[in-house]
Amino acid sequence: MSKSVADAFTRGKAFIPFITAGDPTIDTTKELVFAMEEAGADLIELGIPFSDPTAEGPVIQEANIRALGGGVTTDKIFDMVRDIRKKTDIPMVFMTYANVVFSYGTERFIETSKQVGINGLILPDVPFEEKEEFSPACDKYGLDFISLIAPTSHDRIRMIAGQAKGFVYCVSSLGVTGVRSEITTDIGAMVELVREANPNIPACVGFGISNPQTASKMAAVSDGVIVGSAIVKIIAEHGKNAVPYVRDFVKEMKDAIR
Repeated sequence: MSKSVADAFTRGKAFIPFITAGDPTIDTTKELVFAMEEAGADLIELGIPFSDPTAEGPVIQEANIRALGGGVTTDKIFDMVRDIRKKTDIPMVFMTYANVVFSYGTERFIETSKQVGINGLILPDVPFEEKEEFSPACDKYGLDFISLIAPTSHDRIRMIAGQAKGFVYCVSSLGVTGVRSEITTDIGAMVELVREANPNIPACVGFGISNPQTASKMAAVSDGVIVGSAIVKIIAEHGKNAVPYVRDFVKEMKDAIR
């Protein structure tokens, strides 16, 4: 039995790495999950590759292309998660796009996700106002449908946070995912609004966090940090040999936010 998303926040600030499933191979993805858990990851985001990932910058777009080019399918990713679950109960969530879920069949996708041991779902292209397409099925099968808020959400933050499940994904910067030299958004103010609306929901910061200094700064004003592009870059550079490099990076980032 896998842990829940809430369990990721029981040991202090959470470190949440993102990787694209199947980049460079399914077997490497499995090894990366185990290595990242060993290095201190509290929850893992697995990206299901999609041909048109609108929220992603070039680094993760290229990872999607590599994974799809290698023949990765949603069913192969479900099988991979089944294998991973034989060895670990670390909380895991899928991050993908509405089209991937629709084309598989929404209820079938969510039911299968739960069966294989996934704990939550993030769909960055689904605005809060359209979440009813997915959240009832997530509620039915016990999957947390995780909401995102952006610096432009303003008045909607309270509304989104009030109904949030799992954690609130605070997008640090406008634009797509990617490594940024600095984050200028007032994250503290965003997190305060979340906490006012829903004191029980963790608020995590993602998009643009690429080094221990920024991670530490973001963790100081939130409940956890999400890092994707910086890890996917390491995988792009080292391919099947990336596991020890990713392990070292995750350990460094986790140490920075403790």
